[in-house]
Amino acid sequence: MLTNEKRYEEYAYVLDFLPRGKSIVIKGREGPIVQAIGEERLTLLELLAVDDQDFDSGERLRIGREGRDKIVSVLGKLSYEDLTQDAKLQLPTVCETVVKNNEQRYVAYFNDLQPLTPRLHGLELIPGIGKTFMKSIVELRERQPFVSFDDIQTKVGLREPAKLVAKRITEEISGDSRINIFVKK
Repeated sequence: MLTNEKRYEEYAYVLDFLPRGKSIVIKGREGPIVQAIGEERLTLLELLAVDDQDFDSGERLRIGREGRDKIVSVLGKLSYEDLTQDAKLQLPTVCETVVKNNEQRYVAYFNDLQPLTPRLHGLELIPGIGKTFMKSIVELRERQPFVSFDDIQTKVGLREPAKLVAKRITEEISGDSRINIFVKK
């Protein structure tokens, strides 16, 4: 069965760097290990880095099959529990960077999310959005779709929508949510 959906991440953002780490994914594998989050599918990943490289938290890395410069290979997927304490602490900030760098994709959620049940709208799963904000978002997007986070903030009065979306993504990744809207299980 062929699908057009890509199964691999092209880019990832650094959560933590362990210059002399031990792989969680591949037993006995040691070396410079990077814990990261994929840009497209928001997958937690373990990467093997090129020796003598340095990494900053939130740095965007090319990890696709072509054109890697600082990464040797993608070792595999991690669960939230596998992350180092530093990676867990960096996750909300790095998620916000991912959201801001992919603004159009996340603004589209404000334009597209629908009711999940008769009593719960998908928008209400984003922290800070209750019935009142949800109703005004739905009303305003019917007149004209939102084009940016600033547009949402200005028209709706919802403060820092990128930060709220990042907070929701962090909840979904850490397993603190029953329903996921951003992260595929």
